[in-house]
Amino acid sequence: MCFGPLRRLCHWGPWVALFLIFYITMVAIYCDLVMWPPTTNSYMSIINFIILSQWIFLILYNYFWAVFEGPGFVPKGWRPANKEDEQHLQFCRVCQGFKAPRSHHCRHCQRCVMKMDHHCPWINTCCGHKNHAHFTYFLIVAPLGCLHGAGVFLYTIYVQLYKHIFIARRYRQIVRDFDEDEYLLPYGFPHLFATFIGLGFSLGVSLAVLFLFYTQIRSIWKNETGIESWIVAKARVRHKSTGLKYVYPYHLGVKENLRQVFTWEGVVKGDGITWPVVQGCDQYSLTREQIAQKEVKKQRTLEYIATEDYSGSWFPITKGCCTCIRIPMSDEPRIRITERDIIMVTRWKKYWLYGEIVLTEGHDHSNSHSRVRGWFPKRCAIQNVGEEDTDIDGHEQKKTK
Repeated sequence: MCFGPLRRLCHWGPWVALFLIFYITMVAIYCDLVMWPPTTNSYMSIINFIILSQWIFLILYNYFWAVFEGPGFVPKGWRPANKEDEQHLQFCRVCQGFKAPRSHHCRHCQRCVMKMDHHCPWINTCCGHKNHAHFTYFLIVAPLGCLHGAGVFLYTIYVQLYKHIFIARRYRQIVRDFDEDEYLLPYGFPHLFATFIGLGFSLGVSLAVLFLFYTQIRSIWKNETGIESWIVAKARVRHKSTGLKYVYPYHLGVKENLRQVFTWEGVVKGDGITWPVVQGCDQYSLTREQIAQKEVKKQRTLEYIATEDYSGSWFPITKGCCTCIRIPMSDEPRIRITERDIIMVTRWKKYWLYGEIVLTEGHDHSNSHSRVRGWFPKRCAIQNVGEEDTDIDGHEQKKTK
């Protein structure tokens, strides 16, 4: 039962995250004991040490809760209680069930995730319905702890450099209280080097995590996930052309939006399937919009035929320097294609195309439940067009036989 959550720690993301947490904490505590030893009978030094030590507890508590609790997954084979409601939902071929409202399939977790926001490599699972609050708490306490540690590092570095390198003879009296004999712990060049590294880590982590916290709290403020924000943006453009205003069904007001994620009891609201909606909307208002957008997407899908093999490499040197330099800025997969494969393309860049391989009988990727889709170099395929049709760049092509 616990093997699944524990397995999430066996990944480079949690390894790096935990290494940074422990490294910054241990070096900060060491520097604190050197510069403000509790033996000085100073209440401030004791309070500072207690606060500094508590950060790691708060950080790890919320981090492991987000990892082990997980986002919450839609049961495999799930169907709505009312069979007529199935027409308003998308079917997941991998999970062999319908996608509940606000859920999306994660290719990393290989499950449909309740209220999926994004897949986070640092916790090696998705941020979703059940772990959204603790993930956000982690994004609050982690930069606060790092900034506290950065303050300790800066003061330690200043004193050590001022004492050993920059101070002139007439100023040595200023730092007489920091002689090695009075230190509780030894402090030399290796410790100074470790402090510099800790300062870089703490500032870097603070900036990165604060940016992620900003994006998360902005989504919670509007009761939108990262994926839903894309859907809403496209919905507003689509409805604007018809003269209608799109109403997002889950925006309940700022106070209620916050209550949907943060609760005093620490227990998430709802079952992850049914959600409160604004007046005039129902449980399937957003899912119907998603289906409508999928239909628009199908209408602009272009059929391509592979003209050469591609191994799926992220930096295909043999496909040209421009192809390697201008790679899509996305963690979406690259797909392996072979000559004569048919790919239905839905997105394109100057040197790359994104599409799904049409699986045929005997195909290497053939599986009734799988979808092989991702990026591949544009030079590896040509568009299958009519005699007088044009491709996406406006160049005339002949029908490929």
